[in-house]
Amino acid sequence: MSRSLEQLCQWYQSQCNRNWEQQYGIKIESLDNPGWFLEIDLAGTRLERREFRPIKHKKSNSDWMYCKTENLRFLGYSDPGKLDSMIDVFLKWQQEQASSRR
Repeated sequence: MSRSLEQLCQWYQSQCNRNWEQQYGIKIESLDNPGWFLEIDLAGTRLERREFRPIKHKKSNSDWMYCKTENLRFLGYSDPGKLDSMIDVFLKWQQEQASSRR
């Protein structure tokens, strides 16, 4: 398991409180263009109202990534090689928000 995925699993586990995981969670799906879709529910977390500046990266049809927040969700779309990169974007943002609250 990649370090990024392991850290995402830890974040997910830290949200689980016998209620949150009943209606919220994380989805990772493949796209048909091809690529990845990442959806992380933020409702009920410390991130639900935090600002996130969208990230748009496109060098070519095979080198692209887009991340944003919308409707209390972190959403990421990327080419097939950037799943870890999308997860890293989320984790970096989450860590920045955690350190700004101290």
